Amino acid sequence: MEFSNRNVQPQAAAPGAQNTAAGNQGSKKRGDKGKWGRIGVVTAYAAVVVLLIAVIVTTITGGGKKESEYVDSTKLQAVFLNTGQVYFGNIKTLNSKYFVVTNIYYLQTSNASADAKAAANTNVSLVKLGCELHEPYDQMVINRDQVTFWENLQDNGQVATAVSTFKKQNPNGQKCADQSSSSSSNSSNSVQSATPAKP
Repeated sequence: MEFSNRNVQPQAAAPGAQNTAAGNQGSKKRGDKGKWGRIGVVTAYAAVVVLLIAVIVTTITGGGKKESEYVDSTKLQAVFLNTGQVYFGNIKTLNSKYFVVTNIYYLQTSNASADAKAAANTNVSLVKLGCELHEPYDQMVINRDQVTFWENLQDNGQVATAVSTFKKQNPNGQKCADQSSSSSSNSSNSVQSATPAKP
């Protein structure tokens, strides 16, 4: 074995070389932290965007129950129009464009006197739709823009009680022919009231 006389003693590395090697490792670690930090920030932004989209979609679609799910099909409904007219019946279809109402009744008022003081003597009767001069079918399609609000009615209310009484008194439905003779002899239009006639 030959041992040559080599300068085996460790020589000090150039000062710039050590710092560069250590600096490369440090910047690599910092680069990893920066990379993960950027990924975290992008993920947070994406989560915020998804959350905002979900809030907007929920707001637009209404989120919870649709309005039509509040209709109790076993009860009568009152539909209030922005003209002041009220129709009572069964809402069959309700959407953003129109209402379809069947089994329709409406209020009719008549004054005993034309005097303004006699307004307290106003008689209000509930009238079944169908025997008017134009004899409409018992169905209405009402533009949604015309409806102020609607509500389900309780069975023991005056309107529901009057409708129930009318149905008991007229099990086969109303007969418009009975009223045509009275309206021809009387110049005014006579309509059938859902409230019982007084003897």
